[in-house]
Amino acid sequence: MDNPPIYRLPPDTLHIIFLSIPLRQIIICRSVSKPFHQLLTSSSFLSLLSSHSSLPLLAFRPPHHRHSRHRYSISSQGPAISSLLAFDPSTDRWLRFDLSFLPFSSLSPVTSTLGLLYLWANSPNLPETSKSLIVCNPLTQSYRILPQLGSAWSKHGSVLSGSGNRVAVLTELATLYFNGSGSGLKNWMKFSSNLPSKPRSPVIVANSLYALCDVGSPWRSVWKLFTCNLPILEVNIASLGWSKLEKDEWGDVFDILKRPRLVKGVENKVLMVGGLKSSFSLNAACSTILILRLDLETLEWYEAGRMPVDMYKCFQDSSKFKVFGSGDKVCFSAKRVGKLALWDCGIWRWIDGAPGFGDGLYRGFMFDARLDVMP
Repeated sequence: MDNPPIYRLPPDTLHIIFLSIPLRQIIICRSVSKPFHQLLTSSSFLSLLSSHSSLPLLAFRPPHHRHSRHRYSISSQGPAISSLLAFDPSTDRWLRFDLSFLPFSSLSPVTSTLGLLYLWANSPNLPETSKSLIVCNPLTQSYRILPQLGSAWSKHGSVLSGSGNRVAVLTELATLYFNGSGSGLKNWMKFSSNLPSKPRSPVIVANSLYALCDVGSPWRSVWKLFTCNLPILEVNIASLGWSKLEKDEWGDVFDILKRPRLVKGVENKVLMVGGLKSSFSLNAACSTILILRLDLETLEWYEAGRMPVDMYKCFQDSSKFKVFGSGDKVCFSAKRVGKLALWDCGIWRWIDGAPGFGDGLYRGFMFDARLDVMP
């Protein structure tokens, strides 16, 4: 049987054709045939993809081990079966990205930046308790192992990633930082955090870290914003550290929200999300979920959105809910709700059809799928 006429076109012509279609269609075409797969994964084609050729997705982390036995794992006794679950808000489709190309076990995706996915994993040459931090691109099936860390960091540290292959791992006592760019650091830089409490929902924005810390008492939480500048090259570790970021004009901005979380916003913005208290009393009920936006250039807060009352009723009786996202997309999950709420460019809507994750609490991050980046 003769090949279709499109296969007789020269590679340069095919490049022009495929560069004119959306990235989600390119990903689909890679599975059509072996010639298309070879063409669309070739270095010559990937180099032609512009930086805006990305597919913004909501990616989901594996369930917590206390609630489910499910794992992102690779079986040593059968075919490698592992994947990253993601949701495409533009088409309302659930997707899975194959991770079986990674020669590791117990994969646990934790964060992503500019098309690169970061995972904890067990290396075959290391003890079961020792985990490595892996950076990969599921679309190009390329990966790199970051310098080895102790097992305690994978258990207690929060992993953040930023542009330029920058990675930070945070705990209450110490911060690890790695710059994986060509002129960056070759090993992890460690400096003391000296934070008053465990950092909550830390984010990387531009060249700085931001996190919320509880400076209150065991009986009443008092949240404050802390920041830390990230080095580009080798610097004196003594010059690094966290400091409180505050202004008198902010007033009671941290007191009106219950259990606030930070989410990286668009460009030089940070979002703070939490339950809007009905009063300043100790156990005040919440009337809805509020999203505030902080402009890091002017240091001014603005209201970005608040959850509709009918939608909030589904979260009102839940003792615990999760918030994740980035830019202009924030996703909410809670126990016994059965579906996800999404704030997308100022519009609130439900996400249905989510696979069952035990307790119903979904944890995740934004994954901008791209074909033109390498670890």
